Amino acid sequence: MNTITIEGQLRTAFGKGATRQLRSQEMVPGVIYGGAQEINFAAPAAAFKKLVYTPSFQICEVKLDDKTYRTILKDLQFDKVNDQLIHVDLLELVEDKKVIADIPLKFVGASKGVKDGGKLITKMKSLKVKTYPKHLREQIEVSVDDLDLNGNIRVEDVNIPEFEILNSPRIPIASVVLTRQLKQEEAATPAAAAPAAPAAPAAKK
Repeated sequence: MNTITIEGQLRTAFGKGATRQLRSQEMVPGVIYGGAQEINFAAPAAAFKKLVYTPSFQICEVKLDDKTYRTILKDLQFDKVNDQLIHVDLLELVEDKKVIADIPLKFVGASKGVKDGGKLITKMKSLKVKTYPKHLREQIEVSVDDLDLNGNIRVEDVNIPEFEILNSPRIPIASVVLTRQLKQEEAATPAAAAPAAPAAPAAKK
């Protein structure tokens, strides 16, 4: 799995004034949760770019003084006015402690429905899973080979023994729908001729 490294410093001053001073120095405050204790730190805003501005799931190693913490991204806060990153929450990975993470989906294969002229629609980009850190992966591969026209793949169809999937099982994650061209072709197909109604008897004179 891809791992990035962020070098920061432990925070010793707190409060609004200390936070404003950090941000004026283009530093972003953060907290590492999940371990023996919460760790408050700060690191240059530029160091977070590879972690924040990507759809990929990654491990983040945070180096503070002489110690390194293996973490995953938990939450972000952005300034409402200028959209700059202002706070980061990370979750420390402890080998014997399960974590909850959003793992991106990757759809692989060639759908039967697409071969028949349909269009593949992906409805979810990731699944929320609970697992041990050693089982974390960059993505969850989902095969669409058996997906027919008007068919769905649902959360319950994804079976990975190491993961407890927390999303509702009946939610569709991908489907194949009729394209506009197929709908037009179906609409243009003449319906079978209905049997003619019997002629009305001639009126008696």
